[in-house]
Amino acid sequence: MIQTRDVIEFFDRLAPGWDAEMVRSDRIIASILDRAGVSAGKDVLDVATGTGVLIPDYLARNVASVTAIDISPKMAEIARSKFPQEQVTVLCGDAEETDFDRRFDCVVVYNAFPHFPEPERLIRRLASLLKPGGTLTVAHGMSREKIDAHHHGAASHVSNGLMSAEDLAAIFARYLTVTEQISDERMYLVVGKA
Repeated sequence: MIQTRDVIEFFDRLAPGWDAEMVRSDRIIASILDRAGVSAGKDVLDVATGTGVLIPDYLARNVASVTAIDISPKMAEIARSKFPQEQVTVLCGDAEETDFDRRFDCVVVYNAFPHFPEPERLIRRLASLLKPGGTLTVAHGMSREKIDAHHHGAASHVSNGLMSAEDLAAIFARYLTVTEQISDERMYLVVGKA
């Protein structure tokens, strides 16, 4: 079982070099955010934001607000320093425990899902934070196999492994209407609508 304390320590240690080590495909991220319904005027919750990797992408889409949260104090501190914009709020905390003062049009968990110890608890909680018609998206910018291989070494004690998209969609379906499910060599994505 993943221990929260281990996750915090692991990502605090990696935070200073996180941006330098980041591998991303703008095309895949654009596809994920299109499918997630991220567009102008939307209120977005970015769960496990890290150093705010997707915040520039949200802002480029003219969202109304970004609430970004990460359990790692060092990750949140870096994200906060990078994005002083009025419509961006960066919180340090556990997304499953935090009391948010609003509901969201889009909730996105990008490149972080295997680090949550109880997937169903997370999905149930995040689904409850959606406005009517809002979307919850869990996505990775690479294949399930590559994600699992990436987490196999140093991150194995803070990762559950990535469940199949079918299994995740089955969890989503208990709380939301599943609108997208992809697991191929380019990406992994499940989207549900409230």
